Amino acid sequence: MDLTLPKEYELLRQMIRDVMENEFAPVAEEADEKAEVPFAAMEVAGKAGLFGIPFPQEYGGSGAGELGYVILMEEISRVDSSLATIVGAHIGIAAMALYVDGSHALKEKYLTPLATGEKYGAFCLTEPGAGSDAAAIKTRAIRSNGSWVISGNKIYISNGPFADLFSVLAVTDPALGARGGVTAFVAEKGMGVKVGTVEKKLGIRASATSEIIFDEVEVPAANIIGQEGLGFVTFMKTLDLGRVTVGAASLGGAQKMLEQVIEYARLAEKYGKPVAHQQQVQFMIADMFSWIEMLRGQVYRTAWLVDNHRPFNREAYVCKLMGSEICSKCVSYAMEIYGTLGLSRDYSLERAFRDARIAEIFEGTNEIQRIIIARELLRDAGVFIEP
Repeated sequence: MDLTLPKEYELLRQMIRDVMENEFAPVAEEADEKAEVPFAAMEVAGKAGLFGIPFPQEYGGSGAGELGYVILMEEISRVDSSLATIVGAHIGIAAMALYVDGSHALKEKYLTPLATGEKYGAFCLTEPGAGSDAAAIKTRAIRSNGSWVISGNKIYISNGPFADLFSVLAVTDPALGARGGVTAFVAEKGMGVKVGTVEKKLGIRASATSEIIFDEVEVPAANIIGQEGLGFVTFMKTLDLGRVTVGAASLGGAQKMLEQVIEYARLAEKYGKPVAHQQQVQFMIADMFSWIEMLRGQVYRTAWLVDNHRPFNREAYVCKLMGSEICSKCVSYAMEIYGTLGLSRDYSLERAFRDARIAEIFEGTNEIQRIIIARELLRDAGVFIEP
């Protein structure tokens, strides 16, 4: 399989890299220090069309598909993981839920402003008692005069404090359980959605994460995403796609670490020679490169599967699992090679170290990825394990 990118995708990569280096790189450190979302740079990215890369042109996108989207996430993460989190939550799950199962009318009304950057989106799934066990959600939606009234609290919602639109999962028929009694909706902030506690985080500090409160929020029946009762299926399909791009973001972060380590090893001296002459450092560089190339093949092959409408779920789990752990290993190796300098806030390694850990936790912990992969492989072998 030839993984050489067509020329138009290489041009897309260069355009994204230019925006990242010109608009986001200069403000990333300050945004992390102040724990503030860089909205001015976000506005430039929206006007450049970055938020619509995977979506069709009829909904304000560029039609570059999953391949274009993994390029976007890889390039963003080379500069800043906080921004990758914002964009991933906005495009990869909030807007993607609408794209995956939304009606044409919903896509025109809500996907288009998300794709053009006119509005920001958030994906509301996690609750105090429903994290890895997503089927345990308690948020309720009750039918009322042709509409639905949603009540419940969602937590750890990326983009929550500033989002305009919310893809939200709620129980509509408790008797039917997760596979038939849960429905996905799109709600507007103006419908009464409230922001609760804003999280103070160790890493990805320039992204905003909060509790979102639905206190009898009335949503039109037309705002159901997909089919009533099948919202859990919609959200799981969305998360499968999101896991591919967690792998892509991890690839970008790991690649940046390798580039920094090589430059440091070339210039820094110990015992009268550049650090690059130390065999242990050479081994680490070789390992980092090997891991990154394996991850690159997995991510881009999975994107190809998505764009060619082939089954990709299992590969997506591997992207997320392998990607997040490879990125963490590369950051850890970089810290070792830099030594005490790696702890200094004058270098970007300290921020990368704080940022990398979250990728092993959100969008399904790595323990959950391992459980799913193993269960599917065992099922293929005739061994059925109760969830």
